[in-house]
Amino acid sequence: MVRTYGFLSTYPPTQCGLATFTASLQRHLAAATPGSRSRVVRVLTDAEPHAAAPSAAHPMRPGAVDAAAEVLNRCDVAVVQHEYGIYAGSDGDEALGVLARLRVPVVVVLHTVLTTPTPGQRRVLEAVVDHADAVVTMSEAARSRLLAGYAVDRPGEVVVIPHGAVPADRPAASAPGRGPLVLTWGLLGRGKGVEWGIAALAALRDLKPRYLVAGQTHPKVLAHEGEAYRTHLCEQAAASGVSDLVEFDPAYLGTEALADLVDRADVVLLPYDSSEQVTSGVLVEALAARKPVVATVFPHAVELLADGAGLLVPHRNPAAIAAALRRVLTEPGLAAGMRDRSADLGAVLSWPAVADRYRGLCENLVAGRLFADRVAVTR
Repeated sequence: MVRTYGFLSTYPPTQCGLATFTASLQRHLAAATPGSRSRVVRVLTDAEPHAAAPSAAHPMRPGAVDAAAEVLNRCDVAVVQHEYGIYAGSDGDEALGVLARLRVPVVVVLHTVLTTPTPGQRRVLEAVVDHADAVVTMSEAARSRLLAGYAVDRPGEVVVIPHGAVPADRPAASAPGRGPLVLTWGLLGRGKGVEWGIAALAALRDLKPRYLVAGQTHPKVLAHEGEAYRTHLCEQAAASGVSDLVEFDPAYLGTEALADLVDRADVVLLPYDSSEQVTSGVLVEALAARKPVVATVFPHAVELLADGAGLLVPHRNPAAIAAALRRVLTEPGLAAGMRDRSADLGAVLSWPAVADRYRGLCENLVAGRLFADRVAVTR
C-alpha cells in the first residue's frame, strides 16, 4: 500500500553510517512500494555546522523537537534511528522529546546496545524503547543483549532485521602483477584496530600484500584531535618497516567508488577493538560483496561468520591476524568456500529484502493503529 514514511536520523550530506543507512532504507522502501513518499528530519550533529550543505531533508537543530515531531506526524509511520552521540542533550535525551510528541506508529532502529551502559545511557535507551511501537535490532546478539540487560516491557515487539547491503553482481580478482589486496574501510578513528593489522604485515612480507586503509577520519574525531590517529598509524608502519605495504586513502567514498574498491579486494580485514559492536555495516557489505573476511570476535562478526564466511581472531592479536590472512590467501579452496557461504547470505542481506521486511513491519503497525482507533470510536 502507498505510504508516507517519516525518518528521524542523520542524513546525507552528513558522512556517517546512520546517514548512509537511512538514505538506503528510504530509497529501497520507495522502490518496494511505488508511489510512496518520505519525509526526513535530518539530525545535525555537533561535528557539523548548523548551516551545513543543503539537503532535501528537514534540518533538526538542538531544541527543535516540536518542529521535528510536526514533520513526522504528517507521515503514516515514523522510523527513528537511535545511536548515542547524534542527538542533543544528556546522553542524547533530546530524542525523547521528539518521541513523546509523535502520534503515528513508531519504529525505533537500535544501532548500539551497550553491555555496561552508564545510568544515563540506560535510562535514555529504556525510555526510547518504551516510546516505540516496534524495536528493530540488526543482529540476534543485539536483541538478546537488550532483553537481558534492559527493562523492556514488550519483548515481543523487538524484532531482528539485518543491516542491508547492495549484493555483488560480479566477483573480481586482484590487479595483474600486484600482490593480494587486504582492505579495511570506513570512517577512521581509534578503536578501528588498524594498528593491529599493520603489526601483522611483517609476518606476511613473503606474500607481498597491500594493506589499504580507506576512508576519511570520522568528523567527530577530526574535530577533537585532527589526524592524530592516522599520523600515528603512518609512524607505526615506518617504525615497523612495512610502509611499503600500507596505503591510506583518506577520501570519503561514494557508493559506486566503494563498490569498485571492494571488488578489487582479496580479503576484508575488520580488526576492531570493541567487544560491544552488535552492528557492522562494513561487515554486511563485505559479505554481500562475497569477500572473505577476517574479523575480531565482536558480536556481529561472531554471528555472521559462524557458518564459515570468514575467520575470527582474538582482539589486539597481530599474530592471529597474520595467521588468518595467510590462510585465506594461500590455503587451497578456503577463500572460494567463504565466497560460497557469503553468497548464501546475500539474499537475506540485500537491501530489497531488508526494505521489504521494514515495509511489512510498518504495514502491521499502521493496520494495528487503525484497528485500535476504530475500536475506540465504537465504544
